[in-house]
Amino acid sequence: MTVNKVRKTVSLLHSTLKDFPRHHLMMASAVGCCLLVLALYPVSDAEANRKIAESIEIPVATQPLPIAPEEIAPALSWTEQRVSSGDSLSTLFTRAKLTAIDVYQVSSSQDGKLLRNLYPGELFRFGLDNVGQLQELHHVQSKLVSRVFTREGKSYSSEQRVLEPDTLLNYREGVIKDSLYMSGLEADLPDKLIMELANIFAWDIDFVFDIRKEDSFSLLFEENFLEGEKLSVGDIVAATFTNRGKTYQAVRYTNDQGVTNYYTPEGLSMRKAFLRTPLDIFRISSGFNLKRKHPIHKKIKAHRGVDYAAPRGTPVYSAGDGKVIAAGYSKANGNYVFVQHGQTYITKYLHLNKKKVRKGQSVRQRQLIGTVGSTGYATGPHLHYEFLVNGVHRNPRTVKLPQANPIPKAELMAFQTTTQPMLRQLAQHGGTSTFAGSEAAADINSGTSSAN
Repeated sequence: MTVNKVRKTVSLLHSTLKDFPRHHLMMASAVGCCLLVLALYPVSDAEANRKIAESIEIPVATQPLPIAPEEIAPALSWTEQRVSSGDSLSTLFTRAKLTAIDVYQVSSSQDGKLLRNLYPGELFRFGLDNVGQLQELHHVQSKLVSRVFTREGKSYSSEQRVLEPDTLLNYREGVIKDSLYMSGLEADLPDKLIMELANIFAWDIDFVFDIRKEDSFSLLFEENFLEGEKLSVGDIVAATFTNRGKTYQAVRYTNDQGVTNYYTPEGLSMRKAFLRTPLDIFRISSGFNLKRKHPIHKKIKAHRGVDYAAPRGTPVYSAGDGKVIAAGYSKANGNYVFVQHGQTYITKYLHLNKKKVRKGQSVRQRQLIGTVGSTGYATGPHLHYEFLVNGVHRNPRTVKLPQANPIPKAELMAFQTTTQPMLRQLAQHGGTSTFAGSEAAADINSGTSSAN
């Protein structure tokens, strides 16, 4: 480059800087100084990046990010309809201001056929969205069981919801003053438990003829609660009954096959192979008497059975498991049924109004085989019942009945481990109070959950 060219360039630069605003020149000089310093004292890339990041202010969001409308579950409005006698699904939907299309979509969906049978007292809850479309249907069958239908497009999926109640033990005891039923009511026992108590000891005690004043009973039983509300009374867990000074004990046990029965503390079944009486409602109109005078023929003729007077149509049950060896009609016996029980025992049921079994049919203990009538030689509606052992007539009221199967030896240890705590609880609380209330129930259940 020539000297003249250099001079022209310097002159042009000087002229340009002269025309540039003064404060801009000062700012450019400051920037140049900073760049010079950085060039003379370099730092690591990481530190440089950190310093640059610190010098930049990043605005912080103060509001939550918006949620897409389809991600927000719509709030449902609920209405309820209680099932009354004669109601159908259409009736309930109409009362809830829903259409026949809604009924069709629900009833034709998965498990919709389960809504065909409705029972008075059941509850339907309808969950509607903001445009009045049915999104959920709750069929509340009881406080523990409900079925929920949930909309999926134009149909509904279904699931059953079952709540598990809390089961607690309670205690009652009482003394017989007139009858078991009246004394049970006085001890604040529901009808269900009074009947269950009688059924447990029915093979050992005749509750019509054997009960005496000052006989006594005590029992532990289950009560079911849901969120502190009592729902129902469960089963008797353990019980005692003292009749004429002799005390009988029974405890509930479920074996390894899932079968539940009542047993003595030693593992013997409370059941006998035969019922003591084959009907529930009766009075004895004629007992076992080999020298009885016949009421029609007026002659001394052995009465080899017991006559139980009862209203016409009263159910008659088979006294034990067996096979019907005869079922027919004769002039003397009227309608009759004979049942063979193994090789040793035969029971006979005469003067029936109707027969409910046929010859050759197998029957179970307490299976309905007929009803009380007055067919044949009979002066009024009654059941004539006979009990034969190896072909010999025995008095049904006094014959020693064979025991049902006991706990197998292989299961006896498990039986004792399960039942002994319940029997101890029953013994410990016996005699504390005739009307054991909530405090006694709380004492029983403290630390005894394994007994349930």
